[in-house]
Amino acid sequence: MADRVLIFCILFTLCFSIALSRTLPPLEEEKNSKTTLLDVSASMRQTLDVFSPESAQLQQQSFSPSSSSLSFQLHSRSSIHRAQYSDYKSLTLARLGRDSARVKSIQTKLDLAISGIAETDLKPDGDAMLEEEALQGPVISGTSQGSGEYFSRVGIGRPPSQVYMVLDTGSDVNWLQCAPCADCYQQTDPIYEPSSSTSFSPLACETKQCKSLDVSMCRNGTCLYEVSYGDGSYTVGDFVTETVTFGDSASVSNIAIGCGHNNEGLFVGAAGLIGLGAGALSFPSQINASSFSYCLVDRDSDSASTLEFNSVTPPNAITAPLLRNSKLDTFYYADLTGLSVSGESLSFPPSALHLDDNGDGGVIVDSGTAVTRLQTEAYNALRDAFVKGTKNLPSAKGVALFDTCFDLSSMKSVEVPTVSFHFSNGKALALPAKNYLIPVDSAGTFCFAFAPTSSSLSIIGNVQQQGTRVSFDLANSLIGFSTSSC
Repeated sequence: MADRVLIFCILFTLCFSIALSRTLPPLEEEKNSKTTLLDVSASMRQTLDVFSPESAQLQQQSFSPSSSSLSFQLHSRSSIHRAQYSDYKSLTLARLGRDSARVKSIQTKLDLAISGIAETDLKPDGDAMLEEEALQGPVISGTSQGSGEYFSRVGIGRPPSQVYMVLDTGSDVNWLQCAPCADCYQQTDPIYEPSSSTSFSPLACETKQCKSLDVSMCRNGTCLYEVSYGDGSYTVGDFVTETVTFGDSASVSNIAIGCGHNNEGLFVGAAGLIGLGAGALSFPSQINASSFSYCLVDRDSDSASTLEFNSVTPPNAITAPLLRNSKLDTFYYADLTGLSVSGESLSFPPSALHLDDNGDGGVIVDSGTAVTRLQTEAYNALRDAFVKGTKNLPSAKGVALFDTCFDLSSMKSVEVPTVSFHFSNGKALALPAKNYLIPVDSAGTFCFAFAPTSSSLSIIGNVQQQGTRVSFDLANSLIGFSTSSC
């Protein structure tokens, strides 16, 4: 009898526990995984701080070097080049205009590579001077197109001349503006003077570096280069080797770099560009880096972070397989296979994010693109799920490429659905709310910072990367994301 009572009690307790687990509200940690908090007030303050006089003091601030010996300072574009905008909405629209040009340039470059067509058809050899029309593509105003969104402080030459260079994971060739200038745009630092450097050395036409260029010519036995960016921006000049210095510490010699005497388009403010792509002429490739990482501070911030080489991926990083495109070796592809909102996986064709054998599709991680672009079916699924989870928020009219916006002017903070990236290895990266719901003016309008693309290529942009150390483990073909690691 006692045994029956004991069995009854055990069964009753078990059934009661199961029933209770079905009726109790979810645990707090489960609730938090479905929503996350957006600090509206802090975001609004930052839109106003951008225009305060104190925000222009970046170049005088102190900077603590990274523990890595190969480390550059890293700054947002707005802290280096103070363009004149009357309000934050004007600044936002200018940024989105630059971003559209950037995406078009990337898509054009990939489309040409897949089709096997060269971007520019210059004669590969000959000692004659390049013709004026062969050197110059259509010029697009740097005022409207802007430059890269993040800059590194780099020492060029010996002794080193410190200049700001655009950080670009979507390019391979390193270059900077050089005297004498036939056509140079305005930059923050003085134009580089090759005669002041003891390590400046022109490259011969038969060198491996010269032959690795997509577009090159010879003049008096020395190598000339041209790089165009698909939207009319270009740089043309001598291809040389120089010494590059990291902060006040280590330096590397014989880095192939373009010495540009004719430069137009995207690059207002910066002296040139550091190519972080995966091609043979990129900076990581030339120094045989096994890895590199960067942390992108908020683009409205004057704080600095670092670009580091041969650094270890942080142990708390969310890692994903790093893929390469057989048609074009420049870009870094993350093996993104899914998206979720409020912890619920979204339904769309797997092909929407897949990199196929022909080089089509896939998802690249790009430092120069601002807003993440997703193939249309994936974007629609993401947006619709986010809208469903924000029915309680007052909607606002769309702004430029953003079609989902909200009026948060009366709120100090708000809970919004979580948005996560899911990778092929089963790991997921949950984005902070401020990385996908961003202010577009100072009046309280916030927009969902994703956009659709008709191209098969998707891009994870720098708005979604802000505040996250992104690590490229080249030796092990992994990409890592470490939030709050700037």
